[in-house]
Amino acid sequence: MIGPVYVITDPGAPLSVPDQARAAARGGARAVQLRDKTASDADLLALARQLLPEMRAHGVKLFLNDRIEVALAAGVDGLHVGQGDGDPVAIRARIGAGMLLGLSIETEAQASALPPGIDYIGAGPVRATATKPDAAAPIGFDGLARIARLVPVPTIAIGGLTQADIPALKAAGVAGLAVVSAVTRAPDPEAACRALVQDWRHR
Repeated sequence: MIGPVYVITDPGAPLSVPDQARAAARGGARAVQLRDKTASDADLLALARQLLPEMRAHGVKLFLNDRIEVALAAGVDGLHVGQGDGDPVAIRARIGAGMLLGLSIETEAQASALPPGIDYIGAGPVRATATKPDAAAPIGFDGLARIARLVPVPTIAIGGLTQADIPALKAAGVAGLAVVSAVTRAPDPEAACRALVQDWRHR
């Protein structure tokens, strides 16, 4: 559906957010999430509308982080929400059945209580990561595997992950990995994304 490589944009990276998304698409990512906690709704809406046709031309699903109304206005493919972003059941009712909905899962208890209407989970952080300083405690690969077994939907791992982690991620039973710095801050983001995709396929 969205695996194996899911790239989350970073407004603080050297490359502009639109160019990060384009590099990820050219590199074979199947999903790109626009995440910017400080951008205005208007700016994020304009960015999403600009990128959506480009992403779809590459077969890439475009997601927004948190911003329900912006996601609806832009007509993006998916929305990703965290534990503090509202009731997932109400959010599903608001966005309708046609938009993918992802939910961040940080603990086994949250995984066990997964609400209906979720299409995939983002599980983590597997490791501590500088790109999300308010993240929950790291779950490690063992915790990741336990969470993946508890949910009936695909699991995308997140949190300080690199290409070297792919064998451990596959062993944990996840559908793919979400990355920020490993692509957006790489010297060549397109090549970095392509390497992740190819390594996932061939391991």
